[in-house]
Amino acid sequence: MAGGGKAARLLGGLALVAVLAACGGGNREPDFEQMDAEAIYKLGEYQLETSRKGSDAVTYFAEVERLYPYSEWAKRALIMQAFAYHKDRDYENSRATAQRYIDTYPAEEDAAYAKYLLALSYYDQIDEVGRDQGLTYQALQALRAVIEEYPDSDYARSAILKFDLAFDHLAAKEMEIGRYYLKRKNYTAAINRFRVVVENFQTTSHTPEALHRLVEAYLSLGFTDEAQTAAAILGHNFRSTEWYEDSYRLLTAKGLEPKARGDSWLARVYRQVIRGEWL
Repeated sequence: MAGGGKAARLLGGLALVAVLAACGGGNREPDFEQMDAEAIYKLGEYQLETSRKGSDAVTYFAEVERLYPYSEWAKRALIMQAFAYHKDRDYENSRATAQRYIDTYPAEEDAAYAKYLLALSYYDQIDEVGRDQGLTYQALQALRAVIEEYPDSDYARSAILKFDLAFDHLAAKEMEIGRYYLKRKNYTAAINRFRVVVENFQTTSHTPEALHRLVEAYLSLGFTDEAQTAAAILGHNFRSTEWYEDSYRLLTAKGLEPKARGDSWLARVYRQVIRGEWL
């Protein structure tokens, strides 16, 4: 069987060489009308492997679709177009082509990959933390779709990792804005941002700092119950962090201690934490 597979690959390679030779070494456009679907498809694969631009390969895959619609090769060519566009960082066309595959072949095995490519077309455009995060939200939605619709696939496992990174990215955005307000002593606006992290992004790496910044902001406003409660949550969940140590020093310098007090939104969070229900 192994020898037969090697022979088949050799014959396929020789056929490709023959096609390239007929095209003048690849310098002139082949006569697609005189070629079968497999030959055109393999030329597309060759371009994808040897050219830096994915768009060079798209032409061949598109010709397979045009000349041999509804064939098995046309189906393969469509998903390869989406991949080639993505390689070229033409994310809009990659997304549109992947969606076309999903709409045309929803039950095919490669539909999972098409859905994953669609998600990547958003994820790979996520900019620096300081910019608008609309694409991050779209990436999260698309990645969630991969995870929920194809939970046992390799794509779902990869999507989970990327989802966590994108989720952390959004929390980082909230933290950046919160720090901006805190530095300018706009404490109410800062608290609103840190609250979003604590309530909506509690599984990210930014939660300990968000709680510490709440201690800072509430102390600056003279709201000691809220400051003590934020520190109590921080101590319960993240006692070994530098953020808890910093909060502890701030409180003790004012004769206070980490302790749940009052009935603020933080007190409700604290009660949930103590019951083992993190929001």
